[in-house]
Amino acid sequence: MTEPASTVPVMGTVHHLDDHRPTTTTDTTAEPVVTLVKDPSTGPTTPETTPPVRRVSRAVRTARALRAAATHERTRSAGRFTVRHGMYVVGGGRIVARRAWEGRTAARYERMLRAAEAAGNLDLATEWEERGQRFRAARHQRRMDLLSAPVKAAKGAAAGLGITAGGLLLLGIILAVANENFADLATPTLALIELVRWIVLIITVVWGPLVALGPWAALLALWGVGRHQQAAPQWVLPARAADVGAPITPSVVVTALRDLGIAPLRQAVKEMGDAGAAMLGPIRIAGCGVEVDVTLPSGVATNEVQKRRRKLAENLARHEHEVFITIPQAARTVRLWIADSGALDEPIGPSPLMTDTTLTADYAKGKAPWGQDLRGDAALISLYQRHMLITGLSNQGKTAALRALALWLALDPRVEFRVADLKGVGDWGMFDGLATVLIQGPTDDHVIEATEMLEDLVTEMERRIQAPPGTVFTPLIGIVDEAQVAFMCPVVDGEKRPYGGSKATSRYFMAARKIHNQGRAVDVLLFQGTQDPTDQNLPKLVREGAHTRASLALGTESQARMALGDKAVDGGAAPNLLRPGLDKGTVVVASDGIKIPAGQAALTVRTHYISTDDAALIADRAKALRDGVTTLHTVENGPDRDPLTDVMTVLGDSSRVLTTDVLKRLTALSEDAYGEWSHLDLKRVLDGTGAEPYKSDGRMVVGRERLARVLANRDAEDSASAAE
Repeated sequence: MTEPASTVPVMGTVHHLDDHRPTTTTDTTAEPVVTLVKDPSTGPTTPETTPPVRRVSRAVRTARALRAAATHERTRSAGRFTVRHGMYVVGGGRIVARRAWEGRTAARYERMLRAAEAAGNLDLATEWEERGQRFRAARHQRRMDLLSAPVKAAKGAAAGLGITAGGLLLLGIILAVANENFADLATPTLALIELVRWIVLIITVVWGPLVALGPWAALLALWGVGRHQQAAPQWVLPARAADVGAPITPSVVVTALRDLGIAPLRQAVKEMGDAGAAMLGPIRIAGCGVEVDVTLPSGVATNEVQKRRRKLAENLARHEHEVFITIPQAARTVRLWIADSGALDEPIGPSPLMTDTTLTADYAKGKAPWGQDLRGDAALISLYQRHMLITGLSNQGKTAALRALALWLALDPRVEFRVADLKGVGDWGMFDGLATVLIQGPTDDHVIEATEMLEDLVTEMERRIQAPPGTVFTPLIGIVDEAQVAFMCPVVDGEKRPYGGSKATSRYFMAARKIHNQGRAVDVLLFQGTQDPTDQNLPKLVREGAHTRASLALGTESQARMALGDKAVDGGAAPNLLRPGLDKGTVVVASDGIKIPAGQAALTVRTHYISTDDAALIADRAKALRDGVTTLHTVENGPDRDPLTDVMTVLGDSSRVLTTDVLKRLTALSEDAYGEWSHLDLKRVLDGTGAEPYKSDGRMVVGRERLARVLANRDAEDSASAAE
């Protein structure tokens, strides 16, 4: 039996490849017949239309291949890699050259000076200018020294050569005597010559490789500098994920803590089975950021984390001012508040004192709308029976923050104000007609008046304390802005008591202390604003007498401790980390009059800004609530007197009288008017009149004839004016 030809089954039909004839299978379904070999009996019905094949030239194929290779991602990556590392060398050379240039010239100081001037920081600009002058002076001295250096070098070389030769000769003599051999005289010299020969030989051998490797080592060093500074075009640098402002997740927080550089913390995170998640409490939405409590592992102190605030912020892809670290009540725990990126640079809106013209105040039960905390909640502060101190660097919004509280209090018509503005540029001018006393100016005379104002507050406080039990008193608020001017005042009175200073003899200091000690019990309060707190311009006893202590941006941690106290700073308060100029109006407050989260010692508040014009509008509303207030611009002391006439009276018939005796006679004439006069007061009255005190026999005197001439001329001028 013959073997059947090979078959290929297609759609139920078997095709024999030898005879091309189909054989039907048992499949009964009708399907079209498909053959794999064309039937020769059936020719095409249309002519052949297959297009001719086009040949591509070798040049085109080569160009296409080169183009594909050049645009391939691997080629691009290799090209970027080559350019990047080449530019690292070029950029590193540029950086090293700039550093060398700045090290030899004053370019760095000029650049920093221009930056300080552009920022409007004149104090910093002055400091950089002084540094530049010192650098130029030192450079000039070095150049002068170089002129004499060759002579000094020649003398030194000659002296060294002589000492060396003498030493070798002495050593040779010792050897010759010891060995009883005259030839040993030259042994030390020959040994030195042999040493020099070996050194030259070693240098000769090593010099070639050093010359060959030196340029490559220099290129490697330049490459390292450029790579560290990423000194290459942006398009060739490796792509990095932009994580600035990324959401805060548990893994982000743990990673940031792990990379703080605290070895026990890093080791503890590595050993935790949950990768450190057990350290974290829940991440809570808190205003314009999030808040999370972190329980630190054993061996890690909370202050170690506080000291690394900047590094922690950068690990969290935030700026330093966008991360706050406080210490809650729980042991070994820090509380992190992390702002949304850029949220703290947005304004917080106008004060309710401006938006609600019907708003009134209640000194005893109300709270002033001062601003917003970092969580975006309203920061309300009670001023009831609380002395206040607010401090900060110059031009950071201290006066505006203090004035905003006074404006709210002014909407309670029961509150009386006595204001001393020792800056005197009109920041408190709207209180004219609102305060019973308004002193404005920075001079010693204004300090004297401010001191007398505080002493009047003390007198009123003592009167209230001695009043019958149950007597109700209206609030009396004394405000001294730029109080450091008062503390630094050098003037002394007739009893040689200074107005300023921090000792018990200081009149301003003692008046402030007395008010702090007993004033709150009878609603006599003192609000003070001051700059750059130090022991000299803000004594310890005065700053610790304030119940509410607030601080804007400060320069150092020691100043922050003076402003807020050790407890607040140890608990995380850091006004020294606020950004001068950028965080204007932001205060760190330590007070029981404001709601502070449990476990925290202070609260950061972004205060509402009220401009001087807006403050005047609020003051007008406050004046409308009152029956009318007469404002004194100087503190009255006794009945009006004519000092020149009184001096003439006490001179009597004497041609000249010692100034000391004049003061004694004036005191006897009127204790109330002249009891506290000093030599400075007498000089101030007589200066510019032509009857100034002068020296006679080495002692200061007042001349009767001169004063009589002044009084005669004054009387004549007054008569002429009256006649006209």
